[in-house]
Amino acid sequence: MAMIALGAGLLAPASADATTLTDAMVAAYGDNPTLTGERAQLRATDEQSAIVRAQGRPTLGASATYTQGLQGLRVQQTFNRFLSAGAQLSVPVYQGGRVRNATHAADARVDSGREALRATEGNIFVSVVSAYMDVLRDRAIVQLDINNVKVLQTNLDSTNDQFQAGSLTRTDVAQSRARLEDGNAQLTTARSNLVSSEENYRAVIGSSAGVLDQPPPLPALPENPDRAEDVAITNNPNIVAAVAAVKAAHFDVETARASRMPTISATASNSYVRDTDASGALAGERLVGDASQAGVTLTVPLYQGGLPGAEVRQEQAFESAAIESQTATERQVVATVRADFSSYAAAVEVIRSSEEALKANTLALEGVQAEQQAGLRQVLDTLNAEQEKLGSEVTLVSAQHDAYVAGFALLNAMGLVDYKHLGLTGGALYDSTMNYRHAIHDINDWSENPPTQPIAKPTYGPQLIPENTPVTPATN
Repeated sequence: MAMIALGAGLLAPASADATTLTDAMVAAYGDNPTLTGERAQLRATDEQSAIVRAQGRPTLGASATYTQGLQGLRVQQTFNRFLSAGAQLSVPVYQGGRVRNATHAADARVDSGREALRATEGNIFVSVVSAYMDVLRDRAIVQLDINNVKVLQTNLDSTNDQFQAGSLTRTDVAQSRARLEDGNAQLTTARSNLVSSEENYRAVIGSSAGVLDQPPPLPALPENPDRAEDVAITNNPNIVAAVAAVKAAHFDVETARASRMPTISATASNSYVRDTDASGALAGERLVGDASQAGVTLTVPLYQGGLPGAEVRQEQAFESAAIESQTATERQVVATVRADFSSYAAAVEVIRSSEEALKANTLALEGVQAEQQAGLRQVLDTLNAEQEKLGSEVTLVSAQHDAYVAGFALLNAMGLVDYKHLGLTGGALYDSTMNYRHAIHDINDWSENPPTQPIAKPTYGPQLIPENTPVTPATN
């Protein structure tokens, strides 16, 4: 299916420094708070993979104790003082598969989170396109209504002149004035709608809508809904995320089963003890020395009160819920794809009909105006013809808007709307894997991220952020 730009013959050409749809997408990609928040959520999911991996690594600890005797044991009437210190190393050798399966589950959730981020990205781009096109449509309608009011004012002036000359009646003047007031009411409503669209644009994209360029044609769309459905089943990020969630739930079941298995750990420790009481009777009587130990601990659970069975059944129920959620997601995606295809096809057909209607109404208006001048038509006939022409123009602009938004929504439902598929340039591409790679290899107990700073900026002024709060550019 081919796609035409919105209002090609109805909107004034944009200036050379106009904002393009690509500019708006790039701006929202780096600054939309819903999208930046979803990225932060993915980073939190990444850390879960690091958390479960840490459970399979050695642990090392140290302790020190100082005690002062108060009564009882005495050496030459002096209370004993003891200092002890030690270190212990524990190495998990076998944990019944708990860590391995928990790691697989965490990684599957990371995969699901990445697809959820891609879905959010696509939805944001659809919101950008919708907001951008809403502004273009409403600006076009406002301009049409302004032109209509000018024409109706001219008609009223002409009708008044002819009434003064005695060729028209007071009824003709009243009809012209009524149409002018109706036109003013339509213009007021159109301006209000434009304000709403421009404010929504600012909320989605983060800046006010300046001069907007015409959108580029959409990529080629499938010829039928079946083809669109096939692409969506493979590429839609919500479906891919649901599949990964089922995989994670399966590994959760295996993790719960591991609680029934034996565990083996190796330990090594060294301790040092010293009696620090310098007033002891003889040096040989003082307690001084260190001891080292090493061993292997086998833990075999025999009975845990039914806890493992309950945990396994619970995870199996979660797995069943995830499977059903996957089916529900697939159904919803199929319904969305077919509905978007129908909306797009209908809007394209409305465009064709509206273009023909506009041609016919333009010709009819010219004929009625000529016939009125010849005395064959009344003023009301001309007013009706002008209103019908305006209606065709508004319908055409709205249909062009609807076709573009529906076509883009169809691409999104097919999983073809993201930064890479759109070929966007001008901003940094967010790498959804970088934080994961860092997290699973960072084994430093003291590692932290820099202090949290806002990424998306407010739209009503700097007072939203405290005056002394530093704001740093967004990074991966």
